[in-house]
Amino acid sequence: MLSNRIAALISGLSFSFLVLTSPVSLAEVEDLKPHEDQGGTAREIVSKLEMLHYNKLKVGDEMSTGLWDEYIDSLDPTKSYFLSSDISEFRQWRTKLDDDLKAGNVDRGFEIYNRYRLRVSDRLNNIVSQLDNGLPNFDFTKDESLELDREKSDWPQSIGAADDLWRKRLKSSVLNLRLTGKTDEEIADLLKRRYKGQLKRLGQQNSDDVFELYMNSLTRLYDPHSNYLSPRSLENFNMSMSLSLEGIGAVLQMEDEYTKVARLVAGGPADRTGKIKPNDKIVAVGQDQDGEMVDVVGWRLDDVVDLIRGSAGTFVRLETIPTGSDGTHRTITIKRSKVKLEDQAAKKAIFEFSDGEQNYKVGVINLPTFYIDFEAYRRRDPNYKSTTRDVARLLDELQKEGVDGIILDLRNNGGGSLQEATMLTDLFIDQGPVVQIRHANEQISRHNRSRSRAMYRGPLMVLINRLSASASEIFAGAIQDYNRGLVVGNQSFGKGTVQTMAPLKEGQLKITQSKFYRVSGDSTQHAGVSPDISMPQLIDSESVGESAYDTALPWDRIHAVRHAKYFNLKEMVPDLTRKHDKRTQVDPDFVFLRAQFDYQTERANRKSVSLNEEARIQEREEMNQELLTMENKRRAAKGLEPYESFEAMEKSESEDTEPVGGPVEITLEDDPVLNEAGYIMADFIGLKKHASSPQVANFD
Repeated sequence: MLSNRIAALISGLSFSFLVLTSPVSLAEVEDLKPHEDQGGTAREIVSKLEMLHYNKLKVGDEMSTGLWDEYIDSLDPTKSYFLSSDISEFRQWRTKLDDDLKAGNVDRGFEIYNRYRLRVSDRLNNIVSQLDNGLPNFDFTKDESLELDREKSDWPQSIGAADDLWRKRLKSSVLNLRLTGKTDEEIADLLKRRYKGQLKRLGQQNSDDVFELYMNSLTRLYDPHSNYLSPRSLENFNMSMSLSLEGIGAVLQMEDEYTKVARLVAGGPADRTGKIKPNDKIVAVGQDQDGEMVDVVGWRLDDVVDLIRGSAGTFVRLETIPTGSDGTHRTITIKRSKVKLEDQAAKKAIFEFSDGEQNYKVGVINLPTFYIDFEAYRRRDPNYKSTTRDVARLLDELQKEGVDGIILDLRNNGGGSLQEATMLTDLFIDQGPVVQIRHANEQISRHNRSRSRAMYRGPLMVLINRLSASASEIFAGAIQDYNRGLVVGNQSFGKGTVQTMAPLKEGQLKITQSKFYRVSGDSTQHAGVSPDISMPQLIDSESVGESAYDTALPWDRIHAVRHAKYFNLKEMVPDLTRKHDKRTQVDPDFVFLRAQFDYQTERANRKSVSLNEEARIQEREEMNQELLTMENKRRAAKGLEPYESFEAMEKSESEDTEPVGGPVEITLEDDPVLNEAGYIMADFIGLKKHASSPQVANFD
């Protein structure tokens, strides 16, 4: 189950000849106990969730059952630590946790955690003691496999069953490292340091950590964006929201024992490398150009963040497992820097496209985020930077340069200022509502635009993808509902909720209190915004997006509000789609994108991985050959020289280029989606020329 913050699961590894014995040092797993203030904080959290949260989930037996399931799953999602007997023992509390919380009692949450901690400590101590004598003598010629997804599996019924599962896990880890070229001695040393480090961090866990984990298992029942922040987590949260934060510009989260990239900050150092993608896993971190790589598998999320964060101008190296790969590691060097407002500012470019009869000048405005310099705004600086002010200036420049249409590129725009999203809409539509907000008390408020007349009234397209979220969805949804312009790309993220911070006796509660709705009445929550014309993508919507969260609030609708309709796009879209499909069916880049996505999806759906070394080597060779064949087909169709080997292709793609400061320039090179969007815009302009002039002809 996905979550914003889960326990940093320690990878469970053991051998068939090991038995579950007492840990080497019982002091390392002394029972953790709640302190007195946590009972009162638990009561506060329950009360605020019941009173303030948008989701009217009552504290009762149903909630208690959900909390029990969520907490057990957050501790042991791979079902490899607890034994079946542990789960049977804990099941007696399944409908009693709600009564405990209302009474300010969190003892049972601590009891479950202490058992988990004991099991983990025992396993890791056994592993370390064995690795002191080198690697076990695994038979890599044996035809066996490791189950990848154990969500529907049972907990081990016996010590022997648990030992066999952990033997396979260790064998898989060793095999993965062997396939990276490491020697057995290097592997033994790396794994020994990994598990000793995990034991050390396990011993450093305190009651605050357990309480936060337990309370967040509760908040996730309401929705994935509500969280309890302990004093330490609150400090990190405030630091991440500060403009002075320096690092690589990436939002990270835990998934099983790995730190995973959730999203990249537009214009940040990681984003500018072009080498890190959402869902990539970080396995090691090194300082400077040649510092020792520190294995971070199984680390706490905040500890990994501390290791990656650093002063501007310094370097950090990340060893990653790219999403969709076979486990191959990749090392990326990033120069840390402060993510500056100007690096995220809107920028423009002009390109020329033809509809087959006439050439058109198309302006492109790239908008990485919805930003505003609040500090300058508060001190009434007349030159403060904001999304709307910058885009208005670019629109004026583009119109003076005689563009025939404009594409607003919101791909990877994760949102930002709601005020800026609504004000930006002002530039493209006349007076009318932009977004509706329904609050937890069911009252509905509306944000209306204020201009009497739009600044730009020409052909408009909004380009979105799966990482376009929140404020991006409000803007794209309004443009679509008004029939003001085409929305092209992929289904957006689907985050249509608003969170506020509620103070607690200890820490704070981030709580969902409102939900966004379009003027059509449709929510942007869960379903996001669906494009008028779809493009292929490489982002798996099953694992990225609001719908990937088990407890995401559902899509629904409220009453529509009266709003204008600008163009009869329903008549145009079928013709535009037909021309788009005809082009992209033979376009080398789109053929490649579709083939690449299909191949990634096939690999992501694997249920198990082979533990036979020859089979894995053959599988890798087949994968490399498939990737090489796909790329060379694309290159041949474009008149480019094919790569002689996979190694040559990999070397070409992994050339290190130090990211430069400032915004990345808008180019059509290596951006087939933007290039095709330009041709769709040219077709749109051509069709519109034969349609009636743009007028607000009717209202809904």
